[in-house]
Amino acid sequence: MGVKVRDAYAALRYREFNMFLLLRFAMVFAWSMQFIIIEWEVYSLTKSALSLGMIGLMEVIPAIGMALFAGHIVDQKEKKGMLVKCILGFSIISFGLFLLTWPRVVSDWSTDSILYSIYFLVFLGGLVRAFLGPTIFSLMSLIVPKKAYPNAATWSSSVWQIGSVVGPAVAGFSITFIGVHWSMCTILACSIFALLMLTQISKKPILNPKIGEPIMESLKEGVKFVYTNKSILGALTLDMVAVLFGGAVALLPIFAQDILKVGPEGFGILRAAPAVGALLTMFVSAHLPFYKNAGIKLLAAIFGFGVCIIVFGLSTWFWLSVFALFMSGVTDGISVVIRQTILQLKTPDSMRGRVAAVNSIFVGSSNELGAFESGLTAKLMGTVSAVVFGGTMTLLIVVFTGIKLPSFRNLDLQKDLDEHENHK
Repeated sequence: MGVKVRDAYAALRYREFNMFLLLRFAMVFAWSMQFIIIEWEVYSLTKSALSLGMIGLMEVIPAIGMALFAGHIVDQKEKKGMLVKCILGFSIISFGLFLLTWPRVVSDWSTDSILYSIYFLVFLGGLVRAFLGPTIFSLMSLIVPKKAYPNAATWSSSVWQIGSVVGPAVAGFSITFIGVHWSMCTILACSIFALLMLTQISKKPILNPKIGEPIMESLKEGVKFVYTNKSILGALTLDMVAVLFGGAVALLPIFAQDILKVGPEGFGILRAAPAVGALLTMFVSAHLPFYKNAGIKLLAAIFGFGVCIIVFGLSTWFWLSVFALFMSGVTDGISVVIRQTILQLKTPDSMRGRVAAVNSIFVGSSNELGAFESGLTAKLMGTVSAVVFGGTMTLLIVVFTGIKLPSFRNLDLQKDLDEHENHK
């Protein structure tokens, strides 16, 4: 029997999916760029690791608090209209932050007033994000046919990965060259571009048979589905841990300014390093899919990520720090692609909003919780110890999961993939 050659570009043959990728990239890029600029601004205002951590906490409280409710709403509503509302909400918040970083506007404000206003807008951003993640996840499955899901998941998660690491890298350089205020203007432009891309995608049907289902029933069903599905639960838990304890990047302003002493340019390079690693993973994963033995590959990727974080924490040599962050981007990229593929293959259409909501509680929010954890442990233990502690915890949990969940360790997606490809 001849070996079946997989089409690495199957999903890209659908025009709407290309528009979707551009939209997704613009939003992720803008969001992550905004987060970094705010971090830099807050650290410049306060010089406090805990104030840095508070940014993460302000975003994560509404993002987690609203996530399940948002997942229910998304499963009940038309996805394109939902996405328009999300992007408009984000644009308003960006404009607010643009004004707050404008010296002309805030020249006679106290530091606390500026700080609390930033926190308030970040909190509103968390509310928007609770709806944005599930909407995007659900929309994707309506744009491409079932047989192209796995390939679409690879491209979509790769674009997400690139956006989430290119955004911060660009933020580092734009702070240097055009300053904080005009960098915020760039973010506003990205969200307008995303809206334009969205006009190119047609309205989609609502596939949920239980329209008007009581909200508690719907939420229970979503949570139960995730908890009883071992492969989804294992993937989410692992990734959450890695992101939570690997939140070293939240402390990058401190490393750039106080430990490595490299200024905004060095900060830009440090932030760019994981992006380049993730970019590499993207091209490799489209051609060398990670379906076979997905469980063990996910465990190995997150273990490698933990090692990179420890090396970064201990390094006092700039280029070794850059290399460690580059490799953390490679390993993180692999884990994201595998997780997204598991979610796309194992989630029924009518549950996508709710499963994505649980995913955003687990993973999306752990970015910000990780930022808070890193800020808090840095305050308690010192910056370097906090990063090494985070990396060590990641390694311990990977080993524990690998031993305790043999079914997850042996997870293979080949059968699911063949079913999807044969689906007409």
